[in-house]
Amino acid sequence: MYDLLIKNGQIVTPELIEKGNVAIKDGKIAAVLSEGIEPEASKVIDAAGKYVFPGAIDTHAHLNDPGFEWREDYEHGTAGAIVGGYTTIIDMPLQNEPAMTTPELFDIKEAKVSQEAYCDYCFWGGLVPDNLDQLKALDEKGVVAFKSFIGPVSPDYSSLSYGQAYEAMEILKECDARAGFHCEDYSMIKMREKHVMDSKPADQLTWRDFLDSRTPASELVATEAIIAIAEELDCKAHICHVSHPMVAERIYEAQLRGVDVTAETCSHYLSFTEDDVIENGPLFKCAPPLRTAADREELWDYVVNGTFSGLASDHSPCSYDEKYNEILGQKITNVFEVWGGCSGIQSSVQAIWHEGVTVRGVDPSDLANAMAKQPAMAFGIYGKKGDIRPGFDADILIIDPDKEWEITEDSLYYVNKLSAFVGMKGKGLPVVTILRGEVMAEDGKLVGNKGYGELVKRIK
Repeated sequence: MYDLLIKNGQIVTPELIEKGNVAIKDGKIAAVLSEGIEPEASKVIDAAGKYVFPGAIDTHAHLNDPGFEWREDYEHGTAGAIVGGYTTIIDMPLQNEPAMTTPELFDIKEAKVSQEAYCDYCFWGGLVPDNLDQLKALDEKGVVAFKSFIGPVSPDYSSLSYGQAYEAMEILKECDARAGFHCEDYSMIKMREKHVMDSKPADQLTWRDFLDSRTPASELVATEAIIAIAEELDCKAHICHVSHPMVAERIYEAQLRGVDVTAETCSHYLSFTEDDVIENGPLFKCAPPLRTAADREELWDYVVNGTFSGLASDHSPCSYDEKYNEILGQKITNVFEVWGGCSGIQSSVQAIWHEGVTVRGVDPSDLANAMAKQPAMAFGIYGKKGDIRPGFDADILIIDPDKEWEITEDSLYYVNKLSAFVGMKGKGLPVVTILRGEVMAEDGKLVGNKGYGELVKRIK
């Protein structure tokens, strides 16, 4: 007898959508059955009229634990993730105290968060100028990739020069590991920031000034440089949070040439535009910034054509003061000092479904590819995660395509409930989230146990 049977749903895989049943035993998918074949099970979920989707993977999350738990912690961040439909997250090494740049810090972080998680989680390893001698040991610990910056970053981390990126990728090539980059050219941004800040008083700087300091060209220059290094060294690379279709096109072209470069975009780039920044300011500030409405539309083409291995949240939480008043005791005096980041780990899957399937008619299989299979393959966890196949973890998301919703502060599980997604309305909602065979969330509410989430390491 099976532990759980999900019956009558439209089973979504990257290859097709087919009505059938999914049988689960001991936390694994035991069988994918044709319609009408209904073996005995201890529990049955009738998914009639709904989509049975592989658990989504958030390739880019900042849960700030340990060190900055007043921004977000594992209990609240993973609660939001599982309710929203992400069954696995890949957590960033920065905005930890200290940043996770050594194998010893890996152990400290795992000990701290292991009893708090509602969803499964992987770790990005830190990649900064002074830890190149730690990369192999971090890889052996089980990080799934390494995160670095080419553009400006927060004080608790350090950016790489292109020369340092080259040296790091030489090392990671030996480990068959993937190097991930925040691609915005440091010098271009700093020069443009200086130019505009020298041109007018701080209190007269506008959100247009901020947007113009981080042009698509700065993102493109850094991306092209990383692709060139990856291609020369035959090293795996990942481009984080692509905001512009011009950048996505360069990545797509490199993939066609056989370069092992993967990429992600984020729910906010697929949902919002620079007009939201200009009209609403702090909540919509992120880096790279939001782009034009035309750019947003074209970015969806690269979701459909398979360029992206991740439709991420880039969940970057902060306190109310950091958006509107002061950061770490320092008063905010201009738009450049406002905390940058959108909190969306709970809202991303429903926003992407609405904007993609409901509004634009995107095939749900394309979302299964971009949100589950390709991320799992890119980060070395496919076979365990990323698909609805026998032997895989029974990570399942049931989506009601007709369920209408509005995101409210009260519905969010975050430590800080402010989010650019509050007030968004749509149709198509995750109504059941299952992690390794256990029902963890139903109808927007947690029903599973804290601490059920497990660390997932790269399969070698």
